[in-house]
Amino acid sequence: MSANGVAPVVIVGAGLAAWTTARELRKLDPSVSIALVTRDNGDFYAKPTLSNAFGQKRSPDQLVTTPAAAMAANLHITLHAHTTVQSIDTASRTVRVHQGDSTRTMAYSRLVLATGANPIRVPMAGNATHAVHTVNHLDDFRGLHADLSALPQRADGSPATVLLIGAGLIGCEFANDLAQGGFAVQVVDPAARPLPALLPAAASEQLRNALQTLGVAWHLGCTVGTLDASPGGAHRYAATLSDATVIAADAVLSAVGLRADTALAAAAGLACERGVLVDAHLQTSVPDVYALGDCAQYSAAGGRTLPYVMPIMNAARALAATLAGTPTALVFPLMPVAVKTPVLPITVAAPDPALQGQWTQDPATIDLHEGGAWRFVDAAGVQRGFVLTGKQTAKRMEWSKATLA
Repeated sequence: MSANGVAPVVIVGAGLAAWTTARELRKLDPSVSIALVTRDNGDFYAKPTLSNAFGQKRSPDQLVTTPAAAMAANLHITLHAHTTVQSIDTASRTVRVHQGDSTRTMAYSRLVLATGANPIRVPMAGNATHAVHTVNHLDDFRGLHADLSALPQRADGSPATVLLIGAGLIGCEFANDLAQGGFAVQVVDPAARPLPALLPAAASEQLRNALQTLGVAWHLGCTVGTLDASPGGAHRYAATLSDATVIAADAVLSAVGLRADTALAAAAGLACERGVLVDAHLQTSVPDVYALGDCAQYSAAGGRTLPYVMPIMNAARALAATLAGTPTALVFPLMPVAVKTPVLPITVAAPDPALQGQWTQDPATIDLHEGGAWRFVDAAGVQRGFVLTGKQTAKRMEWSKATLA
């Protein structure tokens, strides 16, 4: 309880969604009691930097922009680091938390779930599946960074090989980053092209070719069937693909997507589908319990999850206003996403997946070797999305104005 006997606003999580909500709420209400509970140490960092750190020669510690203690002091909040929320009792408005050797209950006036998402792991056979890395948090990146940093120099001077599973947004960003960081990268994906869910085919081909110039090798239309250790061999692992190709690798990174972490919410009886269901005010199916970020499924986005920075920032500002006493419906503007592939910069304003329409390339960019520009047009001829690559990304503002969200 706070000094005035009122239970605090309790925020579960310490990612961008959690810290931004705390910061925006503190701006609006200097006196409200806020407690932030997180399983890790709570240090603040920009999650997108996880997939461009190798190319920039940045260590895990260098990615931290503000230590958790400083964040908590600046925002005048109570930080409960290395603390796990085990359960929520919505009737008594308490959460059961575990830290070290002790378990206790904590009361809340309003509860904010910013529990994020978990990496999807694809099933595979073999005796080395435990060695597959996933990177969704700074601690995950620490593990990958330590593993790659410990690889010995090869006698012939050739680079270490990283097998990268996944050719989606994060997979392509890591492919670019690891290649720039001096690794040989082998990408495996069952899709026929990179970023198939976001890009028209011609833009995918541009990206594929651009990454190939960095030495990225593609194994598309394939999956990893088995991953085995190769003791005494030139590389640590041998991956056998579905087409019988064998890839020798020194490390394996899986980047096949995320699944909203709904375990805590579901166990408490909150309505969940692909994420924790929230209304226009980010309230869950239970009064005074809210959710946002990678764990949330937004009614304001037609029932979609939106694991990107700009949706999180917009949601946090709206939720903070609501928590401060001014109910504010979340309205998402057009939010183009910048894909961090420096070899071919890409800006995507993806249309709603349920929208019927087609991609058309801007005729002025068809013959250029400096990127391209595509617009997604619905059945009525209205521009509902766009993709810009290379130097065409300079048109982001112009094309955003021409696109109806």
